[in-house]
Amino acid sequence: MNKTLKYYNDNADKFILGTLNVDMMTIQKKFISYIPKGGKVLDLGCGSGRDSLFFKQFGYNVTAVDGSAEMCRQAEKNIGQPVINLTFDKLPYEAEFDGIWACASLLHVPSSDIHDVLVKIEKALKKGGYFYFSVKYGDYEGEREGRYYTDYTEKSIEALFAAIPSLKKVDMWFTDDARPERNDRWINCIYYKQ
Repeated sequence: MNKTLKYYNDNADKFILGTLNVDMMTIQKKFISYIPKGGKVLDLGCGSGRDSLFFKQFGYNVTAVDGSAEMCRQAEKNIGQPVINLTFDKLPYEAEFDGIWACASLLHVPSSDIHDVLVKIEKALKKGGYFYFSVKYGDYEGEREGRYYTDYTEKSIEALFAAIPSLKKVDMWFTDDARPERNDRWINCIYYKQ
């Protein structure tokens, strides 16, 4: 098991306590404005299950996955449905989802692996589907606070998606961390599958 998954397995309680009640409503609502009512949403790296619960409350059919077995166990209680223990590189889906939500999860994928993960995400999206993700802003890659991180800039994101022409950018915007004790800057992106 890699160090990042071990971190989340060992610190699930603490992580969930710090993220479960963070207000992401503005971004969540922006994302679902693109998704048909009752559509299928994949919450990729669902963590506490906060976002899955939000989407379920708005009538979406949610599939929640996380690489950490302990996160899955705890998220199941928060969401009230099974959570699939699955890492990004093992995504088996094909043209299944109207929307894929990856809030602060893809930032743990090494830059050497991110293209292959994005190809699997593109494959999992239905034609006409939307993909939201957020990553920390910067150019750092390596271990930080016991986890592996890859930060991104506008240019590094544009370069990534240039290699996957079926995904077209709809929007890219910056936000400050929603947790008041943090001062991270985030890039939020929405892409559309042609």
